[in-house]
Amino acid sequence: MPGISFTPTEEQVALQQLAHEFAERELRPLAAEADRTGAFPDGLLARAAAVGLTSYAIPEAYGGGGVGAVTSALVSEELSWGDAALAATIGATMFPVRPLLAFGTEEQRRRWLPRLASPGGCLAAIAFTEAEAGSDVAGMRATAVRDGDAFVLEGEKMYITNGGAAEITVVFARLDDAVTAFVIEAGDPGVRAGRVEDKLGLRASHTGSLVLDGARIPADRLLGAEGEGFLIAMDFFEHSRPQVAASAVGVARAALEHATAYAREREAFGRPIISRQGVSFKLADAAIAVEAARLLTWRAAAALDAGHDAGLLGSYAKAFAADAAMRVTTDAVQVLGGAGVMRDHPVERWLRDAKVLQIVEGTSEIQRQVIATYLTQGWDERPR
Repeated sequence: MPGISFTPTEEQVALQQLAHEFAERELRPLAAEADRTGAFPDGLLARAAAVGLTSYAIPEAYGGGGVGAVTSALVSEELSWGDAALAATIGATMFPVRPLLAFGTEEQRRRWLPRLASPGGCLAAIAFTEAEAGSDVAGMRATAVRDGDAFVLEGEKMYITNGGAAEITVVFARLDDAVTAFVIEAGDPGVRAGRVEDKLGLRASHTGSLVLDGARIPADRLLGAEGEGFLIAMDFFEHSRPQVAASAVGVARAALEHATAYAREREAFGRPIISRQGVSFKLADAAIAVEAARLLTWRAAAALDAGHDAGLLGSYAKAFAADAAMRVTTDAVQVLGGAGVMRDHPVERWLRDAKVLQIVEGTSEIQRQVIATYLTQGWDERPR
């Protein structure tokens, strides 16, 4: 029987290093000010796109790098180590990629994937959430009605990364009482930006609403078959949750590194505080959590690369990694003491970012519900 390898390939190491260097050079210096203003820095998306960090998961045939889920997770961790909010906006460029690859026509893929892979950058989004429907995708109330050779969409989608600012958005609405997916573009008639949110964490990642006010969408924008929207959404979450888990690992790792360095240098009662068990054990637990979260993330991503059902593993990874990031960042603030709550140190920002990661792509509670459903139905069954 072959063994299990935890050693990245040369290609993976090279892309990981590229992402790390970009994070260190471009993201970290901008992170504090972007968090303060809540604005994504001008030109940053284009700089990320120019080195392939917005297109690495798009197949080569459409202008991307063609890497798999494990390699994508390595990149997500490094970019979020730099700054999770800036990484979220950069990574959102690839939100429409999985729906287009899995459910789109070849004509649709050739229409939109090269734009998403553009070296100049292309803001993109995917819109699920409404005022009364978040994780409950089937409960959404936005509607689509056939009208000749088009569909007319009504409703408001909210809490969308790049919502209202994206050039390309996959949006979900109810058609004949079944959830259906569509692709909309900036400038479509009846589509307008709504409220921009002022968030606790991930502040530099634009989060806004999208108003569909009699939006007339051509029939060729239908993504997948009519009524396939719920399936498209579940498939998207299966692929996105390991990447959010990787982002959480990046945040937790950043906090662990910062707190450890501080504890080595900060002295109290005549010696570095890392020599005190109350501090060193917090750091030891944080190191365990980071390593365990990364391994769960890799396992879920490897299942996707192998073509296996990763719904259960993705929920393991997302729940554990996001909760671990919350614990690690909280303990990092505690290790720094009074300095930890000051904006001179980034740990307070990482704590706020970790809290958001416990909520996006399905809360930690929703992940446990998914896991419980698998347990109820049997390990090898997808939740219905």
